[in-house]
Amino acid sequence: MKKFLALVLALTMMVSLCACNKGGESKGSDSYRIAMITDSGDITDMSFNQTTYEASKAFAEAHNADFAYYKPTEDSNEARVASFNNAVADGYNVIVVPGFLFASMIETVATDNPNVTIIALDVSAGDFSAGYQIPANVVCFTYQEELAGYMAGYAVVKEGYKKLGFLGGMAVPAVIRYGFGFVQGANDAAKELGIASEVEVNYVYGGQFFGDSDITSVMDTWYQGGTEIVFACGGGIFSSACEAAIKVDGKVVGVDVDQAGTIESQYGVKGLCVTSAMKGLAATVTSTLQGVFDGKWADYSGKVTNLGLVSGDDASLNYVQLPTDTWTMTNFTVDDYKALVKAMYSGEVSVSNAIDAVPATDITVTMFDNIH
Repeated sequence: MKKFLALVLALTMMVSLCACNKGGESKGSDSYRIAMITDSGDITDMSFNQTTYEASKAFAEAHNADFAYYKPTEDSNEARVASFNNAVADGYNVIVVPGFLFASMIETVATDNPNVTIIALDVSAGDFSAGYQIPANVVCFTYQEELAGYMAGYAVVKEGYKKLGFLGGMAVPAVIRYGFGFVQGANDAAKELGIASEVEVNYVYGGQFFGDSDITSVMDTWYQGGTEIVFACGGGIFSSACEAAIKVDGKVVGVDVDQAGTIESQYGVKGLCVTSAMKGLAATVTSTLQGVFDGKWADYSGKVTNLGLVSGDDASLNYVQLPTDTWTMTNFTVDDYKALVKAMYSGEVSVSNAIDAVPATDITVTMFDNIH
């Protein structure tokens, strides 16, 4: 009889323990192990990979959770899938991935791993196969890059630059939105200043997310031909713009994260990066991981969320912004920036997110064939 009662008590305790993890309640930090997978590059790229890595690692350390990162052996879906499988085999159950390249990986692995939470940054519904339904264990975030691009284009023209350049990586939607937003911002600032006939934008895609001698050669031609500042938008492709800029005291605009400090450190030129068009990557990672740890996954499950402006009064809260602490602009002030953000948030200033055609402008925009 005593053995029977002990068995019943044990079974009751097991049922109670199982019930505690139902309904999205928090499991506790010891139940979650966080891994980050790079798209193919390094965690020192001064862009998407590095920011995602640093935010994920910092969160894990703050919550006493295990953390690791995995770098695919090559730039292929098979290699990204292999990295994911390795992470799962090693016991990691919250996987953070940055960039549209992970859409195919998610399609391959998500359904077969329903107990693994996947947080995907900059992955849109359009990156998946037609008709694909995002599983319940996946959340995707996209950003309104056209707004950050607009801010940068508007700011540099207000600052006094008239000969601009846009160097995109690959012509994928996020990069195009950055570029077309940049053109719209430059155009509106030029019109307000009455100098539309004097402002020009050279526009090209490198065809890759890293710099090389061919891209640097094109940038040399631009800068030596009078281009003053180039928005280098595409991971490591900024290296080609920077290498060409420093030869003629030119300037660059960074992308995705605040690149001012890292560019200065790498090239030894203070003020080379005038400002950066940023996405709130770190904030997204931190808030979503906190949601997972707090048992609020239902708020994210199976969704694609497009992040942009959330405040007209406090620009620092927005998921797209310029870094006011590090920019070197003086004519375009922080107060000017705050006024611009407020006007954009209220709808007084509208920015198109269309990517099917170059925006109509009063300034001159010259489109070049892809370099690669």
